[in-house]
Amino acid sequence: MIPMYLSPLASHLWQSTLFAAVVLLLAFALRRNHAQARYWLWLTASIKFLIPFSLLVSAGRQVEWRDAPAVVAPLTVAVDQISQPFAPAWLGTTSTVEPAQSADHIMAMLLVAWFCGFAIVICAWFQRWRRIQRALQAAYPLSIDAPVPVMSSPTVIEPGVFGIFKPVLLLPQGIFNRLTAEQLNAILAHEMCHIRRRDNLAAALHMLVEAIFWFHPPVWWIGSRLIDERERACDEEVLRSGNEPQVYAEGILNVCKFYLESPLPCASGVTGSDLKKRIEAIMTNRIAHRLTAARKVLLASAAIASLAGPLVFGIIHAQAQTTSQDTLKFEVASVKPADPDAQGTRIQLAPGGGMNMVNASVKQLITFAYDVRESQLVGGPNWLDSQRYDIIAKPPPSEGPTDPRQMTNDQRTILQQQMRERVRNLLAERFQLTIHRETREIPIYALILAKNGSKIQPSKEQQGPRHGMQLRRGQMNAEGASLQMFANALSNIIGRPVIDRTGLTGNFDFKLEWTPESGALTPGAPGERTDSSSQVDLSGPTIFTAVQDQLGLKLESQKGPVEMIVIDRLEKASAN
Repeated sequence: MIPMYLSPLASHLWQSTLFAAVVLLLAFALRRNHAQARYWLWLTASIKFLIPFSLLVSAGRQVEWRDAPAVVAPLTVAVDQISQPFAPAWLGTTSTVEPAQSADHIMAMLLVAWFCGFAIVICAWFQRWRRIQRALQAAYPLSIDAPVPVMSSPTVIEPGVFGIFKPVLLLPQGIFNRLTAEQLNAILAHEMCHIRRRDNLAAALHMLVEAIFWFHPPVWWIGSRLIDERERACDEEVLRSGNEPQVYAEGILNVCKFYLESPLPCASGVTGSDLKKRIEAIMTNRIAHRLTAARKVLLASAAIASLAGPLVFGIIHAQAQTTSQDTLKFEVASVKPADPDAQGTRIQLAPGGGMNMVNASVKQLITFAYDVRESQLVGGPNWLDSQRYDIIAKPPPSEGPTDPRQMTNDQRTILQQQMRERVRNLLAERFQLTIHRETREIPIYALILAKNGSKIQPSKEQQGPRHGMQLRRGQMNAEGASLQMFANALSNIIGRPVIDRTGLTGNFDFKLEWTPESGALTPGAPGERTDSSSQVDLSGPTIFTAVQDQLGLKLESQKGPVEMIVIDRLEKASAN
């Protein structure tokens, strides 16, 4: 089981490695074509490690698409499985959460290990770069007609191109005496090919990938493939320009005889890659086939799929969330800005499944609609909590009990779920709300049994009209309430997700009193009422002490995976 804090990295590595495997298949299909095509494929595989698919999927979610086909759920499920293969279970599962200190300790050790590897790779590159830098500092210019400066250096490093944006062709002293004019011209043609193709820039990008993902072997293998195809592509171009294969091959062998290979991939030389295979290819002068129309279509399709696929999936995923909420809506909904002088917030269920909201902020509406806490909201405009509304909503006529006080627990639960769905649709239509979900590891509180055990009593009236919870500042009265409801209420009070891990089932009656913090409570579910106008004695215990002393329960700080609601778009609603 991969820890939560490694899940995004594991997902990215899995996706990028799968992408490289697809590139391997394409490169095999193009093995008889020009090396240039295979080189660009491997460079794309390298750059993919710097671009997570999740960024493209998130970009697709920003696209507004109102008229999507209804059959989208299987696609979005597949996308979720591909984009998050190592995603942990949602908060509501019973999986064990690592203690915060242990998780932080492991994370710190992993970061130190990664940084040490990163630093070693960077230092190794820097030492090699300094060798070439010293050779360049000791060099003097040569009068050779070339598109870049040509300099001679008293070193034994092979001829190579040094520099990315202002390249310099660096030749070792004495090379004019060790190569014939034809051989030297072929070697210079090879180096000019590196300059035209900007191979040093591409190599520098992959060196960055190797430094970041030094622990991932496929990254280093991709680097060797890049050098191999890069040199073969230059060899093919040198031969196409009219140089004799034997002269060119002898020139490369003479360079290998007298000089050392370039120490840096981003300082392109002439002796890289598998020299034996290169010489065989040069001497046989095998004719590489041009890309046929079918293979061009194959490459174009793969490129479009790799870029457009995640974007389209993001659009489908966002639309799936919208279309999944089209079944339940309010028949009539009045939305008006609240009185600026109004105090407190009230959310009440009305007979028939309606809802009255007084002085409710959009943040409170979203937390109610998606059954989350404020700490689970990410993004949104700065007026998310300050702009308040009065909303009167009436649903279509329905059969069965309409008064929540006359319903059973199951009926009340169904009504609550339907209410949330209607509010989600209201937010989408009137406030243009669009969201996506992400799972993040954040601080939470686990509600557990205290040392001496629980002090709460099972409810005597499981189906009574007063079933639920009443919240006031510093007071909570519960009659027939589950501990899940209690955990939700604590989440609103504390401002951090609370998970019920007591193992206690059923409904309970209890009363809790504590010293409240300043500010109004955030409403949770129907049946939970808030009243910020009540005054309490500020000399009482904190909520943490009260829960332990009065209820025999305990709030333990941990870290755990929590589903977050990320607000992509939100606009103010016009009054009606």
